[in-house]
Amino acid sequence: MGKEGETVVGPREIRILNEAYQDIEEIADFIAIKKQQPLNAIKVARSIWRTIEKIGENPFAFKECEALATKAKLYRRAVCLSWLIIYKITEEELLILGIIHAGRSLETIRKLSKRK
Repeated sequence: MGKEGETVVGPREIRILNEAYQDIEEIADFIAIKKQQPLNAIKVARSIWRTIEKIGENPFAFKECEALATKAKLYRRAVCLSWLIIYKITEEELLILGIIHAGRSLETIRKLSKRK
């Protein structure tokens, strides 16, 4: 039982949008091919997947995504190395919207909210 006024949150399924899968693939390809660092590409991809697992374990542990601010603080961002994993918390699921470099513009982040 939770305290009065406390929201009790049950486990949610993680749903990763196809665009987010593509983001991970493009990140790994860029590092492996363009930067010619295939082992580093594997490490980065694994780190991203581990962070997604952590989101599933405790989605409210990560900061609100300021570029997508809402009253309910539904949009969050998890930092993984130089990357931001942007996700949305709903009643039923955790929706991974995309993975972008932390140096990208706020407008690029805002576009992720249109993904469904």
